[in-house]
Amino acid sequence: METALDMTAGARILMVDDDPGIRDVVSDFLGKHGYRVETAADAQEMQAALQRGSADLVILDVMLPGEDGLAICRRLSTAEGGPPIIMLSAMGEDTDRIVGLELGADDYLAKPCNPRELLARVRAVLRRAEQRPASDAIAAGCEFAGWRLDLVRRELRSPQGVVVNLSSGEFSLLRAFVERPQRVLTRDQLLEYARGPDSDAFDRAIDVQISRLRRKLDDGGGGDLIRTIRNEGYMFSAKVKRL
Repeated sequence: METALDMTAGARILMVDDDPGIRDVVSDFLGKHGYRVETAADAQEMQAALQRGSADLVILDVMLPGEDGLAICRRLSTAEGGPPIIMLSAMGEDTDRIVGLELGADDYLAKPCNPRELLARVRAVLRRAEQRPASDAIAAGCEFAGWRLDLVRRELRSPQGVVVNLSSGEFSLLRAFVERPQRVLTRDQLLEYARGPDSDAFDRAIDVQISRLRRKLDDGGGGDLIRTIRNEGYMFSAKVKRL
């Protein structure tokens, strides 16, 4: 097993290219390496895909019908919480690459590219994205579906204002979810993100911790906030607002 893949496998990648042949080759190759790949032929299809769920990474062609890739890159990179972007272009000149990077792309590859090189770039960009300190993104706390989580006081309040007691493991798990909402997280990823002083106990009982946390959220009117994604892991379904 390739250890470099472990923590990025399962990521949702959106491939935007108007060439169906390239879309098929890239999606098949990345799919065989554990990624969930969705494709789009233009900006309109890309937006529809993003409305169905957030992407962990966008692979974006420069030359697209309608809104071109550079304009899309500028728009995505300036949006709050926008996904990392790898740009692909038949224009491999340094000036084109520099423009793409200056507009917010995380990496840039000239077409045609070797699928294995693209895979390596995908892994590297996803690892860098995960290494960004999520605690800075949600420094004080957050709100979701009427709930309020105070990360400083380590306090969870229900939509009715009732304080819900969480164990250390449950709090770490909920924090891992709210810092990565609307994304499928594998058990291994949740273990990595939620490790703390009691990680040994947590490691042995992740499904139990999730079951207990889900029950507490359900009792407080949380509904189906933590969804089980069959054969993949779990997803925190609510939109999260930073405080």
